[in-house]
Amino acid sequence: MKLYKLNTHTRGCNKSYDADLVMNLKDHPNANVGDVVEIYAPDEENGTHLLLQITEFNGSCGRDVISIESGIANAFKMRQYSNVVMRIVNPADVALDSIEITFKDQYMGRSEMWRLKTYLTDTCVYVNKKIDYNDMQIRCQVYEMWSQGERVASGVITEDTKIVFRSSTSMVYLFLQMSSEMWDFDIHGDLYFEKAVNGFLTELFQKWRKLSCNHEVTIVLFSRTFYAAKCLDEFPEHMRDCLQQDYKGRFYEDFYRVAIQNERCDDWCTVLGQLRKLFTSYQATVLRYHEREHMKIPPATNSSATQGNFLEVLNISLNTFEKHYLDRTFDRTGQLSVVITPGVGVFSVDRELTNITKQRIIDNGVGSDLVCVGEQPLHAVPLLKFHNKDTTLTSADDYSLPHWINLSFYSTNKKIAYSSFIPRIKLPLFGSQLTLYDGAGEGGDGEENESHFLSCNQSEYKHNSLFDYDAYDEQIFQPLPAQSTCSLQRVVRAKKTSVPSLETYAYRNNDWENLTPTQIPAMRRKMSDPDIHHGTSAMLAALQPDTTNLSESLASEKNSRRTIVSIAPIVRPGRALINPFDPSQVTIKLTSNRRRWTHIFPKGPTGVLIQQHHYQAVPAKTTQACQQRPLQQIQNNSQTGSNNNNEQEDYGCENGEQYDRVSTHSLLSKSASSQSFVMGEEKIDFFKRRQNSLMNALPANVPNLTATQAKSYLWGATGEQEWTPAITTGVDWKSLTIPACLPITTDYFPDKRSLNNDYVISDYTLLPDDVNHDYAQSRAVYRKPLSTEEVCKEIVSQRLAQGFQLIVVDEKPPTAIGCSSGSAVQPVKPPCEINKEYLLSIGRIFHKISLTGSVITVTGYRPRHPYPPINVDYRYRFHAPQHETYEISGVNFTTEKLENFNWNHMDLYICTRGDVDYPLMESLKYWRYRMYLLPRENIVSKIASCQRCDIFPDVTADNTREQVEDFVRLIEAVSKLKRQFARRARQHDTPRITEKHHNQLNSPQQSINVRPKLENGRIPRIFPATDAAATAGLAARDDQDDGFPVDIKFSPNATLVEIFEAMKHPVTGVGYFSQTQSLPSCTFVSYDALMWLKTRLNNGRHPLELLEAMRKERMICHASGDWKKPVVPGFVFYYVVQQDKNAKDYAPPLGDYSAFVNEWLEIEFQGCSFLWYDEPLTTPVPNFLRDSPAPQSWTETCSNKRVYRQSHLEIDVNQKSDRMEWGHVKHHTVLQPGFAFEIVVEWVTSSGPIVADLIGGWMRKANQFNFLVSVPADPMAEPFTKKSDPLRGPIFIPLCTTFLPNGAALFEEFPEESRSDRMLFLQEAILAKFGFLPCVLEKKYSVGKDLPKEYQYVHCTGNMFALIRCATNNYQVESPILQEANVTRCVYGHTNNTNVPKKVGFLWAWNHMIPNKKWKAQTINNSADGELFQLKMLKDFREFCSNSDQRLSTFWSQSQELKRKAQKFEFNNNNTDEVKPK
Repeated sequence: MKLYKLNTHTRGCNKSYDADLVMNLKDHPNANVGDVVEIYAPDEENGTHLLLQITEFNGSCGRDVISIESGIANAFKMRQYSNVVMRIVNPADVALDSIEITFKDQYMGRSEMWRLKTYLTDTCVYVNKKIDYNDMQIRCQVYEMWSQGERVASGVITEDTKIVFRSSTSMVYLFLQMSSEMWDFDIHGDLYFEKAVNGFLTELFQKWRKLSCNHEVTIVLFSRTFYAAKCLDEFPEHMRDCLQQDYKGRFYEDFYRVAIQNERCDDWCTVLGQLRKLFTSYQATVLRYHEREHMKIPPATNSSATQGNFLEVLNISLNTFEKHYLDRTFDRTGQLSVVITPGVGVFSVDRELTNITKQRIIDNGVGSDLVCVGEQPLHAVPLLKFHNKDTTLTSADDYSLPHWINLSFYSTNKKIAYSSFIPRIKLPLFGSQLTLYDGAGEGGDGEENESHFLSCNQSEYKHNSLFDYDAYDEQIFQPLPAQSTCSLQRVVRAKKTSVPSLETYAYRNNDWENLTPTQIPAMRRKMSDPDIHHGTSAMLAALQPDTTNLSESLASEKNSRRTIVSIAPIVRPGRALINPFDPSQVTIKLTSNRRRWTHIFPKGPTGVLIQQHHYQAVPAKTTQACQQRPLQQIQNNSQTGSNNNNEQEDYGCENGEQYDRVSTHSLLSKSASSQSFVMGEEKIDFFKRRQNSLMNALPANVPNLTATQAKSYLWGATGEQEWTPAITTGVDWKSLTIPACLPITTDYFPDKRSLNNDYVISDYTLLPDDVNHDYAQSRAVYRKPLSTEEVCKEIVSQRLAQGFQLIVVDEKPPTAIGCSSGSAVQPVKPPCEINKEYLLSIGRIFHKISLTGSVITVTGYRPRHPYPPINVDYRYRFHAPQHETYEISGVNFTTEKLENFNWNHMDLYICTRGDVDYPLMESLKYWRYRMYLLPRENIVSKIASCQRCDIFPDVTADNTREQVEDFVRLIEAVSKLKRQFARRARQHDTPRITEKHHNQLNSPQQSINVRPKLENGRIPRIFPATDAAATAGLAARDDQDDGFPVDIKFSPNATLVEIFEAMKHPVTGVGYFSQTQSLPSCTFVSYDALMWLKTRLNNGRHPLELLEAMRKERMICHASGDWKKPVVPGFVFYYVVQQDKNAKDYAPPLGDYSAFVNEWLEIEFQGCSFLWYDEPLTTPVPNFLRDSPAPQSWTETCSNKRVYRQSHLEIDVNQKSDRMEWGHVKHHTVLQPGFAFEIVVEWVTSSGPIVADLIGGWMRKANQFNFLVSVPADPMAEPFTKKSDPLRGPIFIPLCTTFLPNGAALFEEFPEESRSDRMLFLQEAILAKFGFLPCVLEKKYSVGKDLPKEYQYVHCTGNMFALIRCATNNYQVESPILQEANVTRCVYGHTNNTNVPKKVGFLWAWNHMIPNKKWKAQTINNSADGELFQLKMLKDFREFCSNSDQRLSTFWSQSQELKRKAQKFEFNNNNTDEVKPK
């Protein structure tokens, strides 16, 4: 055994030592680059073994010396200069079963994960290794590795290694269920709320901090309120909008209180105080929400956890998560919804809603965790009990054990001095709670209900009990018959479950109608406690033979009541019912849904997948046996971190056996810090490496989990662990701190018989080469087409991105799958022909993609009998931050028909590289990133200096010119254009004029100014409109302007040809773009030409008219070669027609306008023609008082009549990616200063980090006088709209309209029909005062509908949005009519008229897309309480609109004064703005 001397080196310090491991080739003649070596200390054969891969040899290293990167050496406790053994190992022997990789602050799509997996295959990794995948710009780190049933410290990733991606910046929704148990006490005397917040949340936030997670968090408190009423008439009018009715006819309302919305925080502990504050008033607020004076409302109660709105909450989060492709951010990946409940994991649910929830959670691949702070019951949980509409006593309850919910039980580490006993059930409470509503009914009706209800009070309850406790006790305490096979435990359990509930009793005596559901106080709730399983008797009878004998013996024992005999009723045939106390009796057929998440679980020592937070109690004396089997290693004191708080507690047992806690997985709770791991004194298994003898000797009985195994356990997320009462569930901290992304692989594929019987098969072939050949010809810009192999890879990528998973099967399915040929003895095709085959699945849909030569075949299998789509119409009340009330909202929960996705269209889109024939459609769910370009203003400091926020027209510097210049620079960057020559550099920054308007700058004597010029690398552009000379109003020198040397000044009667010749001059002319594919030579933009002409013409002639004249004379033409296009001012391309056709750099125009437009962004400029022509000034009268008001937006006047245009976009500008990346850019057709300019990037075939890189570059480019801000797809998120986020909604701010003296109406002097418009103009003027800019949107509906006008605005900081709507016509928005079966529990019609404000006012919403840690980070420094800028804006805006301090009436009278002045002086005043009323 040869020893080597160990040196260490630091990577990067020495050029030659860039690898983890450096060695000398002479020592290792047979070693090759890529081999894996094992390094360990000779004296510690079983100690830490380190695996590294040889990446390079280096002669300078010395003989018999190896050098390891110092960080690795420290982590593995390898001392420098010590002797080590090194040997080459077979990668298969050290292969990893699974590996967990964490990443942070980046968006990694599923196709990137697949590419990263491919990149990592056949590489060697060790704990905490940092991985940089430069092609995709992905950075991540190794977190944990498993091999052959235990955790290891290093290993090799092979084809079969399952890679789990975990994100420490996810979108996390925390829902706290505020059911009645929150106000109960647990065994330690804490309120369950305290246990949830001071216990669980505090610990969770500490773990986030320790792992430096940066999740985007939303915290919501939710509950359900029941009302004791028999019919709708008992409710006053204002309560009826949101009421729903359950299957028992009880009326209820669901309440959601959003405490934190989309925030990021370094320290979340500050939020806990906020939650405690909310808790104190929560119940009173919600239960008394509808109380009004002199109005009787039905008594309200808070529901129990079981009866609560658990599934609705999950669906509400799914409605947001489903839209992840709309509001894409580039610094987070992953979605998690966590419900924290004081219950025990049992919920009473509606079957249809369960099916929807299950399908949506599984299809969307969203992690859903349920954390119970109640005690863990003695049966399998989570347990869903279906609403039983059959009320006869013989009907058995039906249960479901959802595998799609990851369950945790949280318990505190508190110890009780006198006992180590932990109760696992809650006892029913009596007495005190019955008096709860004694005085509730005032009238006779109420009292009658009351007396009926109390007919089952405590004393009566004992005697009328359906259950004979004495008989039961005698049975228990008599000695057991010797021949009895059933254990004591079994008897007790069987008896325990056969306690029928009060509900069943009430049904039998047919006096349910007298029980008003919500008056039933908590006594009944506790009696129907989930631990006492009503009706399980039926199942026990069906499933356990001894139960019936038991009941008979009981019945004969005493003269017991007849009800006992009905313990074994007839069970409905047809469905096997689930017994929650023995779920392992039922196994289910394996499905792809069941295996969707399984690849995130590691394999335990026995070869089954395990969940690391499940623990098994085993008696201490059997530990010897345990150690002989490799099944479990005892979890004694080797805890290095409290990875579960239950572990420290002992288990007491009657006969004095001491129970130890054994985890069902091999040990080592690795301390949570992923930054560094500290080794304890004890040798931790984690770092041990098995001897080679163990390597290949896997236990023979390991179940081989391939698609062939048809059955799986009903309980548990893995479906492979058997449930026993001794399993205790801890908290899955890993899932709650670094949630796993949906794995990209799964392992279920239906067998051949099932494929033929249950699936419809369709296929199509793609010939990318042929398709591309046709398309490349017609393309305006030739781009290298994708090779067939790239197309194939991209087709698989797209399916992964839409939630498909790659199926890894051990034995490849025969090639004849799904073919109609019956015989299995067909000659198999020669294997050389199929190059590649991929199998993918989502839900019950399977795709097979095979690449043969240059043909790609896509075979789809979809279910022959798909599930019918269901649509649930749900109403609720929610209270978002800064709102005053619980507003009504409605939302639809629908299952999506995945089989309807148009894959053929998507595949052709990829083949043709995004050709116009295959546009991206809404149904293809493409990703988009929406931005507004806004003028840069330093508002926060300005507002800090004045106490008010309506300061905008006065303070804003008018730098329209700079903004336009900046904009042109940005669009050049987006279009990747360069100039032919750089213009002269600017000398220095000049002071800008503030608080003036551009008309003063453009008075005739300064129309030609000396302006210093900016030189900006590749794209030099023109710079500020003013300098010292201009401010002083001096006559300017004519030597230079705009970076174009001025050597010419045209005489007033210069001819068109003279001007044209001067324009063409290569040095002093307009300046062309350098040669670019698809642009003709000598191309310029019309804005440049106009500015060039302006400085050289006397003021009489209009530059635009001159350009148009040139076009008519065919001197210039639109750059596409289309003669019909007139000259439009803006960033629009034109070229010089008269040029030498034989010049070597001559390029003709395309001659195809639509192809040209698909390649280049063209934007018309409006509202800034004063930049190139001195115009007469417009009136100072505010728009709302003018005789003929100016139009609200540029949509009516723009030359191309469309609001948006779309062009092709090359995304991978820096050529980093190893895949072909492209997308599209959609943008406004018009730029108008004072308006927000919208740019949307859309893509499917690009990687998140590459798109982020591109947009980051743009943001830096636009940075001088403008800035780009990210905005949501649906800024207002109005209730009842289809795509809106259910927990977000606008704040309504009413506008006071009665401030005129004597109550006069506004706009009385104007005609009736113009008043509603004038009101909108007044609102717009108010918004402008507060710094809001208009955003132009496309019309939502077709013209036919008589919908009110509405206009949207964005604040110039990008932080908030406002919307104004014409309030006169009382219109209603109907809910979209859906074809599917509509399930609704709303009792009050379907008119969604609740969301239309009849009052005049503003809707205000926050921009949740702004990415800084906490979007409210802008505090106003010198305000008294460090007030937040956004909240100050809202407060001040509310005050202004309510006319406090007469601010609104002052504004009104100032405006009237302006109008009077304007009428008095006929000539125009000099300080207004023709763009919009200031």
